[in-house]
Parts: sequence; C-alpha cells; structure tokens
Amino acid sequence: RFLRRQQVLQLYRNILRAIRHVPAEADRRYLKDWAREEFRRNKDFHVVLQDAIRMMITQGNMQLQELQRTLKLAKS
Repeated sequence: RFLRRQQVLQLYRNILRAIRHVPAEADRRYLKDWAREEFRRNKDFHVVLQDAIRMMITQGNMQLQELQRTLKLAKS
C-alpha cells in the first residue's frame, strides 16, 4: 500500500508540474481543478483492489504523457 500511495502522489505532483507549463491562465486553472477533482474522487471511492489502483495509475500516466506531448507541440 505504501508504494502505491507513493506512486499516486508522484503522479499527482508530475501532473501539477506539467500543468504549470500551460500558457493560458484559464486553461491552467481548469486543468488544475480537473486533476484535483479526479484524484479526490478516486480517493473518496476508496479503491482497495490493487489491480484497479494499478490501472488508474497507468491511465493517469498516459494522460500526463498526452499533456506533455501537447505542450511540446504548442511550443514548436
């Protein structure tokens, strides 16, 4: 459980760091609120199945990668 918690916290921090690079303030605020709500919603869901937690972490990492790719394209 400890390692999963660390993975979730690291993912959350990485998402917030990526959001800082979004140029428009309104978009940054929207994405930050969205990320916060997604993590809060899943925390309140009290997911206890390790497979479900692993799947959510994988989905979160894929969304983070997509955000990073989009930001990289926007800078080009």
